[in-house]
This record gives sequence, structure tokens and C-alpha cells, in this order.
Amino acid sequence: MRRAIEVVGAGKPRPSPTDTLILTREQRQMRSGVVSGVGGTQVEFQFSQPVSLRTDDVLLLDNGDAVEVVAAPEPLFEVRGDLATLVRLAWALGDRHVQVQFLSNRIRFVGDPALEKLVAAWRGQLTRIEAPFEPEGGAYAGVLAHGHDHAHDHDHDGGRSDAHGHGDHHHDRHDK
Repeated sequence: MRRAIEVVGAGKPRPSPTDTLILTREQRQMRSGVVSGVGGTQVEFQFSQPVSLRTDDVLLLDNGDAVEVVAAPEPLFEVRGDLATLVRLAWALGDRHVQVQFLSNRIRFVGDPALEKLVAAWRGQLTRIEAPFEPEGGAYAGVLAHGHDHAHDHDHDGGRSDAHGHGDHHHDRHDK
């Protein structure tokens, strides 16, 4: 079994992949575990920080090989509507901490009956689909990659230092 030692983002120089990992959203966000490639390569994840792998990322393995990442199709809700409807719906979904994927004229998310009612209330055109799901990273996506722990001091407004000012609001759902 090979161990993933580095993630190389799409568009960056990397070796040609020797296998393809078709991974669910949960698998693309896990810190540790084992996955299998289409060609049979067994890959172990042991990342020290949370990751968010995306289609066309490449994992470098401990033997020098590389495997590409592809998002697996999964059941989703897709909502279409005019811009105002989509903006309001995006706000409502964000308020509920729902992971979403924004496309040019639609929003995708993993749905449930309560969210289906929400979409109907905003008059969005909801369709159930099966497609790859690559949700947006969110406000802390860039800082999570380097260990943002919400317990440090930093400048928020003109030199005032505080402990991030979120109260009881935590962003730990990426620690899978």
C-alpha cells in the first residue's frame, strides 16, 4: 500500500498520474483512511491537517508515483432561478452552514426535505441530479490548510487584538 505524501493542486507542475482515484466528497475531505484507485492502487491518507481535494488535484505517493483525483457523482439538489433568487437562496443555505457548489446559473448541494421546502419558499427551480459535488471552501478554506485554530490573537480593527471574536461559533466540520 502506498501513502500519499503531498497534494499538488490542479494547474501546478506534477508527474503524469499512474492511476485515478474517484472519490466521494467525504473521501476528498478525510484526514486519514485508505482508498483504491480505478487501476487497483491502494492509497493511505495520513494528513496532519484537514484537506479538501478537488477534481484534477494529484497526490504524490511515497514511491514517487502520482494519482489523480476525480470527484465521484452523488445525489444532489440543483437549483436554478434568476440572480436575485439564487443570491437569496445562497444566503439562506449559508446561514444554515450547508455546503454548496456555485455554477454560473445554478447552485448544487446535498439536500434533505427541509431544504427542499426552503427552495420552494424562495421559488427556486429544484431538480434532483446525480453529479460530482465540489463545494466551495468557505471563508476559512485558505487558513484551514495551514492550521487555523481560532485560538490565536490577530489584528481585526486598527490594532485591537482579540481571540477571533466568534463566540461559540466554531468552524470544525473540516476535521474529518
